[in-house]
Amino acid sequence: MAAATVVNVEGRELKLSNLDKILYPEAGFTKRDVIDYYTQVAPVLLPHLRNRPLTLKRYPNGVNGEFFYEKQCPKFRPSWMRTIPVWSERQKKMIEFCSVDDLASLVWTANLADLELHTSLSVGEHLERPTAVAFDLDPGPSTSIVECCEVALGLLKMFEELDLEAYPRPPGRRGCRCTCR
Repeated sequence: MAAATVVNVEGRELKLSNLDKILYPEAGFTKRDVIDYYTQVAPVLLPHLRNRPLTLKRYPNGVNGEFFYEKQCPKFRPSWMRTIPVWSERQKKMIEFCSVDDLASLVWTANLADLELHTSLSVGEHLERPTAVAFDLDPGPSTSIVECCEVALGLLKMFEELDLEAYPRPPGRRGCRCTCR
């Protein structure tokens, strides 16, 4: 196993591990590539993550391996990693979700092989008032991905006419998603 690499991200020290681990076998992309990609798209991505409870979807053995969801921000998180408490009715307790507010926290989650970033539709201070709505448009037996995308474009046009900011985004493995704020 390769030794951890220590980096400084915006004044914060991070230990990055297994940087050569292949996470996307078909493309040959490593964890290092994922971290580099997140770093490059951070200026566009962070405004959509900031101050929102984040559910991690971690792929420790790459996208072809098993994955798991993690709502509770790991206990081994850095001391500077901000969390947002959210009451879980099912568990009858507060869950401390990670909040990815800056580049260092984004790089830290990427190092955990958090390849899908599932944010709340609400911000931390006002969990009871969503600031966004998402439409998941998934193909089915009688609906193609093209038809789903046509519906997304129709939603985008409708929201534009209502002076609401809307944008399509990939939901994960299939389909398309339109989000409105």
